[in-house]
Amino acid sequence: MTPFIRISDAISVAGQMTGADIAHAAAVGFRSVINNRPDGEEPGQSTDAELRAAATTAGLGYTAIPVAQGFSMDQVNAMAEALDAQGPILAFCRSGTRSTNLWALAEASRGKAPDDLVTAAAGAGYDISGLTPTLRSLSDRHG
Repeated sequence: MTPFIRISDAISVAGQMTGADIAHAAAVGFRSVINNRPDGEEPGQSTDAELRAAATTAGLGYTAIPVAQGFSMDQVNAMAEALDAQGPILAFCRSGTRSTNLWALAEASRGKAPDDLVTAAAGAGYDISGLTPTLRSLSDRHG
């Protein structure tokens, strides 16, 4: 099973998921899944369609916001909207890093304190301190 890494009560992140991982996520109480990985990034990875079907079967909400390189404001806004889904939420990509970064950018765009986001990510083992200037810019726009 892919490990689920808790960032907060509302969200956890993970590496690449399979249908079995999606079923396990539902069994342990997740209510929604966000897929941040594009199809075909790695041979043999489960496709978005397969994972969406597994989420539907497991009774989970499912959103796909694929991120290949960098983050667009459309992706940040889509993630902010997806974070309003019924939680707890599990977001995944190849390693959890893109999902963590996109979560922080989305939360900053909703006015969350950048230092709190960096601290929460660090507590989960992700160093997003390099995003601090962007997080501040996004958070300041909200205020």
